[in-house]
Amino acid sequence: MNTAYARNGARGGFYELPREAALDLHAARSAVDGNEFIFDVQGHFVKPPKPWFATLASGARPFRNMPKVQACAPRMASGGDYAYLDCLGPDEFVKDVFMDSDTDLMVLSFVPSTREREPLTIEEAAATASIVEKLDGTHRLYIHGRVNPNQPGDLEGMDELASRYRISAWKAYTQYGPDGTGFYLDDEVGIKFIEKARRLGVRNIAIHKGLPFGQKSYEHSTCADVGRAAKRFPDVNFLIYHSGFVAEKKEGPYDSKRTDGIDALVTSLAENGVKPGANVYAELGSTWRFLMRDPDSAAHALGKLFKACGENNVLWGTDSIWYGSPQDQIQAFRTFQIAPELRAKHGYPEITPALRAKVFGVNALKIYPVPADVLKKHLAKDRVALAREEYRERPDPAFLSYGPKTRREFLRIAKG
Repeated sequence: MNTAYARNGARGGFYELPREAALDLHAARSAVDGNEFIFDVQGHFVKPPKPWFATLASGARPFRNMPKVQACAPRMASGGDYAYLDCLGPDEFVKDVFMDSDTDLMVLSFVPSTREREPLTIEEAAATASIVEKLDGTHRLYIHGRVNPNQPGDLEGMDELASRYRISAWKAYTQYGPDGTGFYLDDEVGIKFIEKARRLGVRNIAIHKGLPFGQKSYEHSTCADVGRAAKRFPDVNFLIYHSGFVAEKKEGPYDSKRTDGIDALVTSLAENGVKPGANVYAELGSTWRFLMRDPDSAAHALGKLFKACGENNVLWGTDSIWYGSPQDQIQAFRTFQIAPELRAKHGYPEITPALRAKVFGVNALKIYPVPADVLKKHLAKDRVALAREEYRERPDPAFLSYGPKTRREFLRIAKG
């Protein structure tokens, strides 16, 4: 990748790997292995309740195109039309995250939905969290509470989420609404939501920004309202999931005229005087997954986030298990570097081991506090750790590279 991109003039980002790593296992392991504390703040799985299936239109196959499903669906084929959903279920989640990757802790999040059509209920999420937690008392799995404040019942339901479940943050999608119309963090709906979160004492709000669903509510997917809300509510942590990233557009040097992407987040913070290290956090779920295949965009995206939000306010997330195990994302980030020329020109920081450690997990501890005994004692000795150690003597990971592997396969895709 380094060679191919450099030959085409793309030298802004690269992977720091010894050349022999391509052919020598020990050289490869020395580059991509690590022992950082990894706290992934965005994970997903689905386990629909039986009534959920009755809401589907005839022939509907939700989640069928997820990369993880493409990899494992054949072995689930004998269980009926929706057996492939087991590819995204809790058993696969635990294996992908805690066995096949170096992830230590995970925050389980939710997808946007009406209350009647949730593919993962808070009850199932809490049950899975409890199973993981009972492994010698280690709290490895935290959960969000899903709130779409622009649909009936969700604001009222926040009371039960806060009192009955140990939610660590609220998860909302400003571009989502029952009628296809979203909301802003600082309009009437958004303000009611934030004020309710403050009253309930859970002041972490994770907002999906970027990765737009389509044009109908595109403006609500941008970050224009983030700075305004953060300025108005300085005692609330705004966790900007995906950091406003738009997958179809490249990231380059900051452009004040761009109204979407990471530039929109940078502009919103600057216009409202929200300084680096304040109450806005940039999260990398799916964002890094897309960026790591385009090192130039990755260098600019990460550099801008480190400058605008602060090196202590960028959070590791992978959106797993939509893509399978997050291990490939972890290994890529361990080796990624912003080119010195780009750092000098734009004021981006060098990605040092200390900075990587912050992003991988240390930064998340500011907003998702973890008891000291969990960090120092249990993580290394609980049953998850022991099971992982035993499993890795005979590992069976499902690591696959999705996409064409030969010129013929590429041409077949290119023809549509």
